[in-house]
Amino acid sequence: VQLQASGGGLVQTGGSLRLSCAASGDTFSSLVMGWFRQAPGKEREFVAAINRSGVRKNYADSIKGRFTISRDNVKNTVYLQMNSLKPEDTAVYYCAAEQSTNFYNRSPGGYSYWGQGTLVTVSS
Repeated sequence: VQLQASGGGLVQTGGSLRLSCAASGDTFSSLVMGWFRQAPGKEREFVAAINRSGVRKNYADSIKGRFTISRDNVKNTVYLQMNSLKPEDTAVYYCAAEQSTNFYNRSPGGYSYWGQGTLVTVSS
C-alpha cells in the first residue's frame, strides 16, 4: 500500500484546511485509515481513524468537534477536514493504513502503512 498525503500549509488561528491522502496498491475498502500528527520534539499522536465503510469514526479528544475524517472508497482517498485551527495543531500530519477491522487502535504501532507527511502550520 502506498499513501500520498497532501493539503498542508500555513493558516491563521481559526482557519481551515483539508488534508487528503490517496492510496494505491491494495483494495482501499479493506483498509482502516487513520491520521496522526507529530509536533517538533514530541511523539507521534493519534488524531482520527475511520472504519472500512466510512460509517464509524474515532477521534482524539483534543480535536473532537473541530476535525472531521471521511473517506471516498471510489477515489481511494481519505480526508481530514480541520476547522477552528489552533497554534497547538501545528505539526506534520501523517496518514496511515492497516488491513484490519479495528478502527479504535490509537497506537502508531497498529498501522503498517504510512504516508510521507504533510506540514500544517497555524500562526497565532
